[in-house]
Amino acid sequence: MDKQELIAFFRSLDRSFFIDNENKKFADQDRPLPIGFGQTISQPSLVLQMTYLMDLNPDSKVLEIGTGSGFQTAVLAQFAGTVYTIERIPELAASARQKLEQLGYENIYYKVDDGSVGWSEHAPYDRIIVTAAAEKLPLDLIEQLSPGGRMLIPIGSAGFQELTLITRDQQGEIHTSEAGGVTFVEMKGKYGWTR
Repeated sequence: MDKQELIAFFRSLDRSFFIDNENKKFADQDRPLPIGFGQTISQPSLVLQMTYLMDLNPDSKVLEIGTGSGFQTAVLAQFAGTVYTIERIPELAASARQKLEQLGYENIYYKVDDGSVGWSEHAPYDRIIVTAAAEKLPLDLIEQLSPGGRMLIPIGSAGFQELTLITRDQQGEIHTSEAGGVTFVEMKGKYGWTR
């Protein structure tokens, strides 16, 4: 994907539009902000990095785990063919959907559910992006990644994770590499942190 095109769109997207609480006034700062229900909107620089690592194209079929505010979803929908997004908190899912529809996106499919096991009915996906931290590689999601596909997920313990890029080659083999340290909220469900 074209990095300059991505940056230009990113600068045009008003982050404050996706924040409904007292943190709206901090939207132009490069840091995560609480959006309620124990969730956050990621810092813009990280959203930009993760989107670029996804290497989207107009035919990409993307699975997003954790719709959250819808900010990352909007960037994905701008550069991918279709986006399937899952959010486990109904109130956040409804708010994000309303905002994304208001922006005119018609290539997004929404689901309220436990995203840790993916959305198998529409698999396989060319790209999978996970915006919550898992303790270990989520095999359910890897199974839904198509040959030639890329998946990005924070993996680690509470407080610190490695942003992990997982690729599946044309022979079906899985390869992993690390793309830097991050801190995300926990992925709930079977791949969450063991206490």
